[in-house]
Amino acid sequence: MPVEDGDISMTTEIKATSWVYVLVQNPGSDEQIVGQRDIASDIAFIPTFLDKDSAMQGAVHMVKEKGKRFEVQAIIYEDLATYAARGGFILFILNSEGQIIDKRAPQ
Repeated sequence: MPVEDGDISMTTEIKATSWVYVLVQNPGSDEQIVGQRDIASDIAFIPTFLDKDSAMQGAVHMVKEKGKRFEVQAIIYEDLATYAARGGFILFILNSEGQIIDKRAPQ
């Protein structure tokens, strides 16, 4: 379900079975999907990209913990939404510049 925001396009269609891309910390051992916090609005979110190239380019705009390894990985949207809902995150769909193109509140 999209989050309402007057400046954000809420028309991005993502099926439950679509592959999306996220940044993963410590790939291969003790993996964690990277979350971020928008300090201005105090929102915890997971940066999500529609394709691998955008994720690779957008990853440079993410706040990352020093000394940790990071990798772009694909995940089924429905699985990511479940993970996000359990962790209290919303999903920000981002473009390659790290700009928000959609916001989704997983149920």
